[in-house]
Amino acid sequence: MSHAILIVDDEAGIRESLTSILREEGYQAEAVATGEECLRAARETHFDLVLLDVWLPGLDGLETLRRLRELDSPPVVVMISGHGTVATAVRATKLGAFDYVEKPLSLEKTILTVKNALAHLRLEMENRRLRAELERRYQIVGESVSMKALRQQIALTAPTNGRVLIYGESGTGKELVARALHFHSLRAERAFVEVNCAAIPEELIESELFGHVKGSFTGASEDKIGKFQMADGGTLFLDEVADMSLKTQAKVLRVLEEQRFEPVGANRSVQVDVRVIAATNQNLEQRIAEGRFREDLFYRLNVIPFHVPPLRERSEDVPVLARHFLEEYCRAYGRRPLTFSPAALDVLQRYAWPGNVRELKNLVERLVIIAPQFDSDRIEPHHLPPELFRGAAATRPYASLQEARAAYEREFILRKLEENQWNITRTAAAVGLERTHLYRKLKSLGISPAEESN
Repeated sequence: MSHAILIVDDEAGIRESLTSILREEGYQAEAVATGEECLRAARETHFDLVLLDVWLPGLDGLETLRRLRELDSPPVVVMISGHGTVATAVRATKLGAFDYVEKPLSLEKTILTVKNALAHLRLEMENRRLRAELERRYQIVGESVSMKALRQQIALTAPTNGRVLIYGESGTGKELVARALHFHSLRAERAFVEVNCAAIPEELIESELFGHVKGSFTGASEDKIGKFQMADGGTLFLDEVADMSLKTQAKVLRVLEEQRFEPVGANRSVQVDVRVIAATNQNLEQRIAEGRFREDLFYRLNVIPFHVPPLRERSEDVPVLARHFLEEYCRAYGRRPLTFSPAALDVLQRYAWPGNVRELKNLVERLVIIAPQFDSDRIEPHHLPPELFRGAAATRPYASLQEARAAYEREFILRKLEENQWNITRTAAAVGLERTHLYRKLKSLGISPAEESN
């Protein structure tokens, strides 16, 4: 699709010549004579680019530019004038103009400027698309009280440089929280660098964090930049920080205090400006008591504590997350849109999710991958793996014996339904109930059976 360009000039000859040459170049070109006409046209039709004369009768070009920039989706603007001055060019640039060309117009130069301006527009649009994609990717999903509070805490904390320590079990989404903090921070345009402290051997972690110089140890065949230096101006995420040795902890503490470090084998120091976010799935106070984590480092990192709750403590978020991942993976794998049946969501919600959000996400990805085997676009309980039907009731506290009995009865019937591929007739025989009685029991327990095919 060709780009739409609006020419705004009070000289009829310029309007005609620019319209003609731009159309020859394959653009959709229109022309008006005044700033008022320009604003009216821009409100009625979306233009990618406006070639705007500075000197216009009535509303001048600079005021027209200012008002164009206030539109919801403003066009790229190139100013043109026969009375150009440096001051006018500077003011136009400050008001948001992409470029400034003078009369008499060189058609070659004008076409080049138009191409550059539209290339800039494409880059801006791509950046907006990528930012929207990143925002969606780092979205904290969930409608539970704890997730709403977490999003609010991120919004308050992200724009600061305060160090954050994120607590949570494995798979709860600690890295996602760290990335969301960076994405919404003033450092968002700079690097986000992650270090998994548990995955790096002890003998290499100092080199990984601080870098090294060639020949500083066996195997150091060239200089290496460390993660702290890579994150300069941005954010460094120390995942599983409790797994660092005491020796490495001491060096990290010094960097936090001085924002300065020496690469391994170097006799010079490197100054950095890094915001550190750390995460752990362990009890740091207990590790401090055991002498395995430095108390002074703990206080340096724990300026703003975050707690990410396990999924079993916010089961109301399971359907929300399941639908979110289902949409995400259907799009990623090019699958037709899928949905979960109420009964399938019910099974998911009653499972304890020992692997937390990561386990749920992996399950949904697996379901999307094998979806071509399904007989419909709806995921039913019989499509779910058997482990989801085992032990669900035993993991939840109950307020009364009646509630506990109903939960165990429900789990028993769900398991039998799964064993019999959700065939009501066979399940009724297996549990010793009449078919109509089983239907009534399912309804009383809030189980929605899949439609039985004969």
